[in-house]
Amino acid sequence: MRGYERTERLNELLVRILAEEVERLDDDRLGLITITGVETDRDLSQARVFVIAEGPDEELVDLLNEHRTRLQRAISERSRLRRVPPLVFVADETVRSADRIEAILRELNPE
Repeated sequence: MRGYERTERLNELLVRILAEEVERLDDDRLGLITITGVETDRDLSQARVFVIAEGPDEELVDLLNEHRTRLQRAISERSRLRRVPPLVFVADETVRSADRIEAILRELNPE
């Protein structure tokens, strides 16, 4: 049970570090990006980073992959991890799904 708590703390730390580092990236192609969450495997084999932004999801993931090395280095420098898990960027569909559900509900119940 203790490992679960550690993983949750690590996920929160990674969200904070990545959010700050993404802001510092000097790449106009990225625009406004939000790190919505991180899910790290218990064995630190990988960390899935969930992101949202305006524009195509595939393009966003590709652009972040270009900056992966810098972001992993920032995690290494700002955390006390012996081993930084490889980052895997994933477009977060949760917000879009919630917007679709909300739109459907509004259509069903017009005021």
